[in-house]
Amino acid sequence: MDQPTVGILHPGSMGAAVAASAATNAAAVLWCQAGRSPASAARATQFGLTGVHTLAELLHRSDIIISLCPPAAAEDLARDVARHGFAGVYVEANAINPERAQRITALLEPDATVVDGGVVGSPPVGGKTPTLYLSGPNAATERIEALFAGTALRTAMLGTEVGKASALKLAYTSFQKTSRVLVALAVGMAREHGVDQELFEVASKRADSYLSEPQYIAKTAARAWRWGPELEEAADALAAAGLPPEMLRAAASTLARWHDVQDDGGLTLQDALDRLAQL
Repeated sequence: MDQPTVGILHPGSMGAAVAASAATNAAAVLWCQAGRSPASAARATQFGLTGVHTLAELLHRSDIIISLCPPAAAEDLARDVARHGFAGVYVEANAINPERAQRITALLEPDATVVDGGVVGSPPVGGKTPTLYLSGPNAATERIEALFAGTALRTAMLGTEVGKASALKLAYTSFQKTSRVLVALAVGMAREHGVDQELFEVASKRADSYLSEPQYIAKTAARAWRWGPELEEAADALAAAGLPPEMLRAAASTLARWHDVQDDGGLTLQDALDRLAQL
């Protein structure tokens, strides 16, 4: 059985967990220590990843590269990889719009084979089973499917066209993340008028409503620094499809009020609403 060496760019909360899943069927999973934070190093250690000193070494030793980084950095990272002439399978798994996925493919080909990917769900730890959607050349997508076989990260194929996986990821992002922002605004308005508990009571009668989960507002605030750029990517995808992007840009602008929270696990609902209300 093929046991490739896998390189992860970079071990954030999602990237480290995805890399750990890949380790089940890989000879080794590597990460590049250069320029990374102590938090990244701690996550890499936690998930049992093997550190290398330079990007060149990572690319030289890896058969498969998985890119999971903030959306704004995706193309610059791909350019760095392209400059080294990486010739393996490059999984572009960031929350970027389909046009950017196609540009990245053009940057890396013909040396590398690019697979478009999109992770839907929470990181694959603690019983969570997200899905990695894949689109691209059959042989390459089948190789990624085999890499994650039997792990907590499920895979699903969407065909051979690069951009399909990115489109699905952003379509889901458009609904899921914007809905969470609307909950925060609704609760903020209700609190201002002293009817927030009544709002929760109304929402509790609808089990499928995000309003019935007000505790998630603090989690939304803690993820705003990542979600905002994803919604900007989704807005670009809407505009490219001839659809109005203004709602998603407004949601991204709202998330920007929480940008400095940076995954603060100690944030309360009250703290999040107070920050949202500040001008």
